[in-house]
Amino acid sequence: MTRQLASTSPASPPDQSGPPGKHQTRRWSGRARRDFFVFLALALPNLILIAVFTYRPLISNIYYSTLDWTLGSASATVVGIDNYVTFFTSDDAPKVLGTTAVFTLVTVGGSMLLGLVIALALNSKVRGTTFARSAVFAPYVLSGVGVGLVWLFIFDPGYGVLAWILRGIGQQSPQWINDPQLSLVMVILVYVWKNLGYCAVVYLAGLQSLPQDVMEAASLDGANGFRRFLSMSIPLLSPTTFFLLITTMLSSLQAFDLIRIMTPLGTGTSTLIYEAYLQAFGAFNRAGYSAAISVVLFAILLVITVLQLRFVERKVHYS
Repeated sequence: MTRQLASTSPASPPDQSGPPGKHQTRRWSGRARRDFFVFLALALPNLILIAVFTYRPLISNIYYSTLDWTLGSASATVVGIDNYVTFFTSDDAPKVLGTTAVFTLVTVGGSMLLGLVIALALNSKVRGTTFARSAVFAPYVLSGVGVGLVWLFIFDPGYGVLAWILRGIGQQSPQWINDPQLSLVMVILVYVWKNLGYCAVVYLAGLQSLPQDVMEAASLDGANGFRRFLSMSIPLLSPTTFFLLITTMLSSLQAFDLIRIMTPLGTGTSTLIYEAYLQAFGAFNRAGYSAAISVVLFAILLVITVLQLRFVERKVHYS
């Protein structure tokens, strides 16, 4: 009797709480496939543009650096690494590399240091800070060609504004343009003036994001403003400093427009990127040699970036 009741009772529905079956796997795989196609639709155009306009020219430039090729010539000769050997064994290599190092270190250090000082001043709650922030940041967004022309008129030893002021007090204007050492100083001053607004604005954003409760606690413990700045603000600003260090160094190593406008012949200001320009489009037309100098600059940029990400980032304090 018991067996008969058990056999005639309706079958229980299948358990839905078990592990995912084929239906669930099919559903998630369809969703994942749909998300993948959406990702391709959004990212693929950018990836294609990067491949065509960044990596393809890079690979082509590396190939051109192995050629003895005069710009405009229909033929070229494969010379391997001879262009690199010629550059590093030439008398100009130490001068070009030294100028690049001095220009980069001074402009990066000057822009970041002055930018931090200006950011501290702009962080004060006084009237006129909005106008001051706009005035400080304005040179950064101006055209480098326009800025170079204006400052070239100021520094011109013959009819420049600075020469006129110096003659008014009985002094003679230095030969900013013709003296190789002074021309480098001139370009560095203008480059720092143009780019310190960028560092100031980024540092200002970092200062305004500092935790105020921590600062107030340090103040209650008796730490004065200078002590709080050294012991708390500087470590907490390390992510901002690290970001600026990478961006400003890469920008300085690739500075071209101001150098081209203010010193067309590269007298004392021939950095790696400008030397590559002079070799290709100056009187030499040595396209293969210029490509080799460009590859050297790319290698330096890559090594500096990797070293910063590998070692400098360890000192960054992420709260």
